Amino acid sequence: MTDSLSLLQLYVEWGADEALSPFPVDRLSPPAQPSPPIQREGDEGHHFSRAPSRPAVPATPAAPSPAVPSRGRPPSPSPVTTGVEQATDAARACAARATTPEELQAAMAAFRQCGLRDTATHTVAPQGRVGAPVMVVGEAPDADEDRGGVAFCGETGRLVDRMFGSIGLSRDDLFLAPVIAWRPPGGRPPSAMELKCCLPFIQRLIVLARPRRLILMGNIPVALLTGERITAARARGKWRDISIPPHGADEGNASPAPRVIPALPMRHAQQLRASPTARRDAWKDMLELRKTLEADAHNHDA
Repeated sequence: MTDSLSLLQLYVEWGADEALSPFPVDRLSPPAQPSPPIQREGDEGHHFSRAPSRPAVPATPAAPSPAVPSRGRPPSPSPVTTGVEQATDAARACAARATTPEELQAAMAAFRQCGLRDTATHTVAPQGRVGAPVMVVGEAPDADEDRGGVAFCGETGRLVDRMFGSIGLSRDDLFLAPVIAWRPPGGRPPSAMELKCCLPFIQRLIVLARPRRLILMGNIPVALLTGERITAARARGKWRDISIPPHGADEGNASPAPRVIPALPMRHAQQLRASPTARRDAWKDMLELRKTLEADAHNHDA
């Protein structure tokens, strides 16, 4: 009995939450017509009935359809594309109504247009002080964050504390959040459609947190928030300005300009244990962050 429960728990961790068929089903392709079984020569003891032949039916010529010019005709959107756009619009409208990180967290917990919400244990909440000079955006929640319900807890949180503590920064100086609030089933990478749906939430959280600098820790935050197909290892080491659309009701005018925030990409903390190169790069990035924050403080005092 214990082995059966353990096996079911493993299936849930892998994302198998429904038992429908022993074979994978592609629900986006049209159903294929099964061919009748045919007896092969040499099969003994097995009897297969060949499908009865049907009399040939003369094909009826189809009525000619009116000619439609192909130029300028927009392609009809697929149901999948339409569903993603509707979910993204709903997420954008939901995020725009929030005026504090707490309101945004409650709105995400009630958001039903993203399937990740239903498979995750918790909607992972950010940690830190609003108005902190640095906001750290991490990867999708891991198992510890999913169970605890808060960002950067467990082993990852301890590594991050040691990284930023090496340059004199504590959690009071940081605002930490995952790039998406829900852990994908089994810890798989989030799909492009899931990231597109969740993008308005992290953009709105950045606006509400009001940081002066961003740290994009990991491949997914770097690619999603910069809009470039680039890894953290290649993008790290230099600041780049990213535009964050405010799309909120608290901006004061009808068409607010996007907010431009300097961001520093870097490797995720979990890579530091396995790679000496990652540890060396992380230390260089920490020194760059400390130098930049000291320059910001000097310019503010001047």
